[in-house]
Amino acid sequence: MGKVRFIRGDNGGKYPFNHSVYLEGGDCRVVIDPSCGLQKLSDLKEKDGVDQVWLSHWHEDHIGFLNLFEGCPLRISGRDFPPLTDMEIFLDWYNIKDEQLRELWETIVLNNFNYRPQKDALFFQDEETIDLGSLKVQIIATPGHTPGHLSFLIPDEEILFLGDYDLTTFGPWYGDLYSSIEQTIQSIRRLKSISARRWIASHNTGLFEENPGKLWDDYENVIYQREEKILNFLKEPKSLDEIAGAWLIYGRPREPREFFESNERALVGKHIEYLERIGRIAIDEGKYVRL
Repeated sequence: MGKVRFIRGDNGGKYPFNHSVYLEGGDCRVVIDPSCGLQKLSDLKEKDGVDQVWLSHWHEDHIGFLNLFEGCPLRISGRDFPPLTDMEIFLDWYNIKDEQLRELWETIVLNNFNYRPQKDALFFQDEETIDLGSLKVQIIATPGHTPGHLSFLIPDEEILFLGDYDLTTFGPWYGDLYSSIEQTIQSIRRLKSISARRWIASHNTGLFEENPGKLWDDYENVIYQREEKILNFLKEPKSLDEIAGAWLIYGRPREPREFFESNERALVGKHIEYLERIGRIAIDEGKYVRL
């Protein structure tokens, strides 16, 4: 792929790993989202060299081996930097309130993802173009998944890095405290409209060498399918606990239970907030009713 290298993640790029990207500019060598695998990144550092680390966003499965590049400048959107500075902020941004669950998540993030608070970072400006020397990269703001989620367009190579708008059949994630369904839809549509020859996503398939085409619509439609399931479930008034307990997002209980119960509730909660905001449902005596 010329000056842009796709580094397939361990476990097929599925969580807790991702696919990383290496940019070989004449003046600066960059690794994007260093969480593909320890050995691959160690080899990259030793054989090719890395001058900067870029993050598409703040999530733990994108920073797994960030500490391997200690001393390299870190670049990220300023909107997504706070969770990387303090564990409590990190957990707050996931909207984890239960103390037992916070303790569990803190252990996982520390031990499985090598979380260490970051003191400094360089902040990308939305829509700026960065010249790495013989390679230019356009920074594209694609909020929704997180407030500062970024995608990267390399025009000369006609490559578009999508980050976590990964076109999986599960659909988009927008369950964090500061995630947004509306912005997610806008970002999906924006990415779909950008001309490219190859597309790189952070997980699963990873590299698309033909236009994803219908996958864009399928991915966006998951949002509306989730919404419809919730509305159908609300033919009778239901509490948030009852809605989350129906496993409308994941389809069935999954293990580890604490992890997936939290995720189910987070996504359902976002849809409930959204549907209430647009007047499709209302709350009455602690239960949600369809209007």
